Amino acid sequence: MGKPTGFMEIKQRELPTRRPVEERIRDWQEVYLPFAQETLQRQASRCMDCGVPFCHQGCPLGNIVPDWNDLVYRDRWREAMDRLHLTNNFPEFTGRLCPAPCEASCVLGINEPAVTIKQIEKTIVEHAWKNGWIKPQPPTKETGKSVGVIGSGPAGMACAQQLRRVGHKVTLYERSDRIGGLLRYGIPEFKMEKKYIDRRMKQMEEEGVVFIVNAHIGVNVDVLELKSKHDALVLCGGASSPRDLKVPGRELEGTYPAVQFLTQANKVAYGDKLSSQVTAKDKHVVILGGGDTGADCLGTVIRQGAKEIHQYELLPKPPLERAANNPWPEWPRTLRVESAHEECEARDYNIETTRLEGEDGKLKFLHARRLNWVNVNGQFKPEPIPGSDFTVRCDLLLLAMGFVGSEKPGMLEKLGVEFDPRGNVKANADKMTSVPGVFTAGDMTRGQSLIVWAIAEGRTAAHGVDKFLMGETQLPRPI
Repeated sequence: MGKPTGFMEIKQRELPTRRPVEERIRDWQEVYLPFAQETLQRQASRCMDCGVPFCHQGCPLGNIVPDWNDLVYRDRWREAMDRLHLTNNFPEFTGRLCPAPCEASCVLGINEPAVTIKQIEKTIVEHAWKNGWIKPQPPTKETGKSVGVIGSGPAGMACAQQLRRVGHKVTLYERSDRIGGLLRYGIPEFKMEKKYIDRRMKQMEEEGVVFIVNAHIGVNVDVLELKSKHDALVLCGGASSPRDLKVPGRELEGTYPAVQFLTQANKVAYGDKLSSQVTAKDKHVVILGGGDTGADCLGTVIRQGAKEIHQYELLPKPPLERAANNPWPEWPRTLRVESAHEECEARDYNIETTRLEGEDGKLKFLHARRLNWVNVNGQFKPEPIPGSDFTVRCDLLLLAMGFVGSEKPGMLEKLGVEFDPRGNVKANADKMTSVPGVFTAGDMTRGQSLIVWAIAEGRTAAHGVDKFLMGETQLPRPI
């Protein structure tokens, strides 16, 4: 629990300071400054003896948050690391990228600022790496079973590591040129430097996981041959079909899905040389979408030297505090300020794009109008505001409007898996699809979701695969 009176004595919630804006926009390094260990331990002491720790419920992994808060406060870091790794393969990923539903469910958060769970989590694992406590955990015996995991994002990596540690031969296939999925190419360096993926890859390689890149299953690798090669397959390919913008002028050169743009930017930041990179330098940029991906695009175009930036969101601006119909411990639907918004607050709300205009086949202008959301029989629907039409210069339009599911042609069609009503791959409680021996995890079965859900899905799929292959399993099942 930490210090019994800590939450009463230490009212202030403290987090690391971000580097000055004028400094950080000139590089691709992470934005946060170091955080004093003593300060963090004081923050850990704010964890309450709350009776029912709702943070467990808020976290899909079931992280045992009060335990490692208490251990950090008592300076028992190695035990804190062990407790953290019981439920989470990659705390350094979630500690940087997860929006922290655990903090939204923190009991202290009812009337005080929540415990800084996410920062404590990240610090525990970095403290462990620094002291050399995190080692490969190869299996003590081999099962003789072979599993192919397709997709190397957080779901695929977590599933592969879990299965290898119980003795299965595991091969992790990735269609890109490097392991990591959206962690590698969809998340900018300033949000998470890729050295953290490389560090975990090395651990997994030493445990015996085999990585194969440039393997686009269903395109340059036959999925049915792959299925015959392994005793089980796990599909972790994500929800990679972006939502498109269906307006006149969409075909004009200069409009790109956000992930395509971010992938190129990340490759260049990683040191690759691209012959034809889409860049925001000296351009009038519009970003459609106000979520995490939109913020990633915003921070990226700032660093690339955009001339002018607008970010438009179809929905209304969220409130600064919880609304009456959004009580604790629900996820707070409130306005969030990411590091990119500090660098350039370009967001505007209730905006609908109506058409795009160009010259000689190239995008030059975006036409839009403002909306008013009205309650129609209990459902809010958008109505255009008369006379609100406007036009902005736009050389580069980035579509950060979310995803509509997995890519159906190729691997999924050839396997013949069934889909749920939302278009995601259908699976049972153990994550097995309609095809025996073929499992699925992550966004491919959930739809677009959080990194913490992806890791939880990967661990659950590993539980199901091990039980399928061996008749029983000791692997945990988070969900």
